[in-house]
Amino acid sequence: MVEMTYLDHNATTPTRPEVIAAVGEVMALTGANPSSVHGYGRDARKRIEEARMVVAALVNASPNEVIFTGGGSEADNLAIMGSGRTRVMSSETEHSAVLKTALLRTGNSYLLPVDDQGVVDLGALADRLAEDEDPALVCVMAANNETGVLQPVREVADIAHAHGASVLCDAVQAAGKIEVDFPAWDVDYMALSAHKIGGPQGIGVLVRRDGAPLRSLLTGGGQEHGLRAGTENVAGIVGFAVAAQIAKDTWSETGARLAVYRDELERRVLELSPGSEIFSARAPRLPNTSNFSLPGVRSDTQVMNLDLDGVAVSAGSACAAGKVEPSHVLDSMKVDPEVATTAIRVSFGWNSKAEDVDAFIHAWQKMIYVDSGQETAA
Repeated sequence: MVEMTYLDHNATTPTRPEVIAAVGEVMALTGANPSSVHGYGRDARKRIEEARMVVAALVNASPNEVIFTGGGSEADNLAIMGSGRTRVMSSETEHSAVLKTALLRTGNSYLLPVDDQGVVDLGALADRLAEDEDPALVCVMAANNETGVLQPVREVADIAHAHGASVLCDAVQAAGKIEVDFPAWDVDYMALSAHKIGGPQGIGVLVRRDGAPLRSLLTGGGQEHGLRAGTENVAGIVGFAVAAQIAKDTWSETGARLAVYRDELERRVLELSPGSEIFSARAPRLPNTSNFSLPGVRSDTQVMNLDLDGVAVSAGSACAAGKVEPSHVLDSMKVDPEVATTAIRVSFGWNSKAEDVDAFIHAWQKMIYVDSGQETAA
């Protein structure tokens, strides 16, 4: 297999070596059930509770507010289905874990429009909340997984709470890349996922504000404060904690470094292809994410050709892989469908380096020369 330049960190960032070591250590133990009262069980329980404190600290939450789940999507589902709110509002650009769950609910659901940069319309939120006295759940992601655009989470919370609504913030893409502060943002629920910060796949968290209503979606044992039945994934939880601690210690330095790579990438993309568009470029964005078009070359064609040249990127969201139609995020931003179908996402991560930008540009420019009929540069 060709040595790959991995630029798809928003889909999954590689597991950190420290996490792999910690997970392996836990799995090499007896595998005791943390609900057991013997010594092995008590040790497993201790590891979970120590990890809970570390993961909570990543977003400045209290340990008792942390509920371990099977991933970010489950955390979103738990909040939406378990909050007891029959009216749900979400921005048009939310992750499918939020959009599909909200739309499948019985009761009212409403999509909030965004502007041409992908930022939610606060006026529309206030107007919609004022139309009905039935308390709502408002869903807004901290950072978009496709464009990296940052949402005004605290402003959304202020408007929502003024109308008696609760707020779910999907912070899966934001945690570890920017400062995420659960109490300062004043949201009621927050979803997190380990594999976006160098932890294992299949483990996530719902942070629930103390007193916020929530019922379990899984019946069985009384694990996770009675809100998530099923024997806890001890190894995954410990791995999450290791990744969370590293992310907390390094997010500022890493973010500054990745922003340099992103900006250099975009400068060279526009230099090679002046007709390309950088989406959400005029809005606050994650430091690691760039979504842009290549006129006349479909997204899937770009992804396949880059892959053959040893560069891994995404055509939008990994959860929408295989689709040829425009991304729902770009569609909500009123991007021309023909342009949207030529968009790809490049996302850097903790182990990215400056040479990755060179590798991408070298591979990407081949498509420009081929499309224009010129010979490929050496």
